[in-house]
Amino acid sequence: MIKNQEVSQTLTKAPLNKGMQDYLAAHARAIAPSGIRRFFDLVSTNKDKDIISLGVGEPDFVTPWRVRDAAVYSLEKGKTQYTPNAGTPELREAIGQYLHNEFHVDYDPANEIIVTVGGSEGIDLALRALIEPGDEILVPEPCYISYSPITALGGGVPVGIETFAKDHFKLTAENLREAITPRSKLLVLCYPSNPTGAIMTYEDMLPIAKVVEEHDLIVISDEIYAELSYGTKHVSFASLPGMKDRTILVSGFSKAFAMTGWRMGYACGHPDLIGAMLKIHQYTVMCAPVMGQVAALESLTQNGLEEKDRMIESYNQRRRLVVQGFRELGLPCHEPQGAFYAFPSIQSTGMTSEEFAQRLVLEAKVAAVPGHVFGKGGEGFLRCCYATSVTQLTEAIERIGNFLRKIG
Repeated sequence: MIKNQEVSQTLTKAPLNKGMQDYLAAHARAIAPSGIRRFFDLVSTNKDKDIISLGVGEPDFVTPWRVRDAAVYSLEKGKTQYTPNAGTPELREAIGQYLHNEFHVDYDPANEIIVTVGGSEGIDLALRALIEPGDEILVPEPCYISYSPITALGGGVPVGIETFAKDHFKLTAENLREAITPRSKLLVLCYPSNPTGAIMTYEDMLPIAKVVEEHDLIVISDEIYAELSYGTKHVSFASLPGMKDRTILVSGFSKAFAMTGWRMGYACGHPDLIGAMLKIHQYTVMCAPVMGQVAALESLTQNGLEEKDRMIESYNQRRRLVVQGFRELGLPCHEPQGAFYAFPSIQSTGMTSEEFAQRLVLEAKVAAVPGHVFGKGGEGFLRCCYATSVTQLTEAIERIGNFLRKIG
């Protein structure tokens, strides 16, 4: 016993041979922290509660009560076990029917749909199932900040393709062709776009599909904002002629259904690809939480869909308010026709987007995300989420106006 105590004392005093940073994998050390979360944390930890946040892309609506009630009732009935790895058959069936009704794409719930822990896991699974070391992943930018880091973690090489305000931040076939090399394997699309609110119509996508086919690319289509389209109906890339088998459609319930904290997503695609993703999913998270799956299923009922439409109409009203407000302040702002973000230009101020955002939160008490964190073409812009109340948005525009006059 004494000998063991001596050994124990020796072990507790033994230091690491080197700093912990030296033990970390190079790809983990290289990843920068999320620029979005940095501004969110700045707001949440600031003692001044008067800050208006236009930063994090999260609905200000709570999950509709019928959806919450369904999850609570399932818990009361003792539904706390694992589900099938791919998700409950009922939810996969409902997702398949929803995609058929809304976006005219058809997937077999048995082997072409997997329920994931948020849309983010679906993207990660798809990339990990497809990437070989050195593969190039083409990513139109400005874009959601996770695509490039997740690609790098999988051994791939992210290649940003800059899009421009003059093109309404749409990817063009010409820009796509210029970026393609013999190492190009995947194209990631996110329309409606985070952060720009850009959409792509059927006519916009057809030339992209032609290039994809010519160069034998696989497409990851992140359609998490598909329902949040204003005036022009969303077109799923998988619905284009010949594109279904080479597209993995990723979406979820976070944005349109006000279910961010539930972490419920799904991915749809070729059975072989879904099968590969399912194997990775089995060894990492097992299955999405059962109570979340119950809630997601309820959200796809008639009541849930009506609540979704009500929230979308509210976002549309706020969208018009914010865009008009920025333009009246002299900040050019392209018309966001999807998602719930405005992306005004602040180039006329002479500041970088980082400097402008920092000063805006400190001096005007309005938090927004500097455009440069979203990649190529983002510098000189500011991402402002309008998924907050009209009162807050009106006050935010007024504060930004006062700030511009102060620095002008």
